Amino acid sequence: MNVSKLVTSYRDASDYSIQMNRWFLIPVGAWPSSTSTTIREKVVATISIIICYALIAYTVIPCMLNILLEETDVQKKLLAVGPLNHWCMSGINYFSLLFRSRDIHHCIEHMRTDWQMVTEIADRQVMLKYAKVGRLVAGLCAIFMHGGVFSHTVLQGVIPNYECIGNVSVKVRVLLCPSYSKFVDTTQSPAGEIALALQIISSIVVNSITVGACSLAAVFAMHACGQLNVLMRWLNQLNDRKRQETVQHQMVIIVEHHLRVLSFVARMETLLNQICFVELLGCTFNLCMCGYYIITKWSTLETKISMDCLITCIIYLSMAFNIFIFCYIGETVTEQCKQVGETAYMTNWYHMPHKTARDLILIISRSSNVIKLTAGKLVHLSIETFGNVMKTSMVYLNMLRTMTAS
Repeated sequence: MNVSKLVTSYRDASDYSIQMNRWFLIPVGAWPSSTSTTIREKVVATISIIICYALIAYTVIPCMLNILLEETDVQKKLLAVGPLNHWCMSGINYFSLLFRSRDIHHCIEHMRTDWQMVTEIADRQVMLKYAKVGRLVAGLCAIFMHGGVFSHTVLQGVIPNYECIGNVSVKVRVLLCPSYSKFVDTTQSPAGEIALALQIISSIVVNSITVGACSLAAVFAMHACGQLNVLMRWLNQLNDRKRQETVQHQMVIIVEHHLRVLSFVARMETLLNQICFVELLGCTFNLCMCGYYIITKWSTLETKISMDCLITCIIYLSMAFNIFIFCYIGETVTEQCKQVGETAYMTNWYHMPHKTARDLILIISRSSNVIKLTAGKLVHLSIETFGNVMKTSMVYLNMLRTMTAS
């Protein structure tokens, strides 16, 4: 069924555009509260936040202690560092989402107002087109992340290893993030099963946080692109000589809407720059570690290791996909902002009243000074940045292989 037939009002449209964000963020308590939020919902969100941080801490702290104080095998330490980094990244991004809750709320309300302001069917179709793209990206991110990390966590814990302690073969349950034995002895039952269950739930939490952050970036960026395309459509309508009588009024609307879109992009940049910085650094490291895991396990023909290698490839793709999405939306928003100025320049300004034609200069000038999406206000997110991340991860991978081989 056509989406445009299902979306009958601005409320339906705005809910459609942010629906998947709500699905990902409400379970972890990161969905921003509003004036309509009840006390019960606020209490449930607070409890969810406490539980989520407890699950993250339950995984991260024992794993750190295991790496620093207990494990002596360098290879096993390296196997634990990658998952630990993923959990730490999610914990930092979780704090960012909670800390920027007000900005998220403002962006959502901004989107709802934009949908409410739409009066023409053609403008609504443009916005729906980009809303569907945002939902698609959010869904793909969820499939890759949950399909990779969650499957790896389950596989690592469900299929036990057997180690010889003395003359006895002992079944050892190896967790994705190994626990400190003085806290939990995973060789004993039911402690091992409980530890595995809690780590599986913890993996769902951290994956939902990562997916939630990525989906917010995708949906907000696609909404901004939709608004910029609507703006370009209005600029093209200035060429219609049948509307020359109202061209000055249209120009006022275009300028006001242009400034409104740019303010949305600026708020989105403030909201996402810290999350993007964490993802940029963390994914570079994780791509390096995933590549190392794939290379070291590739030659082994054991069933578990082969499945583990396949899932690690999926995780590698999910990490690359995540950083690609952030870089792609940064590039897209920048290019769309520039295109507004180009569209204004290409209008038949010489057929317009002189005052209206001069007003186009303001739009062109403002479009040339676009607001760029950055990672920590240090690195401009673009396709070139994505290429640099992939090359850097390969450099680190070669260094790691050299160090471990010697």
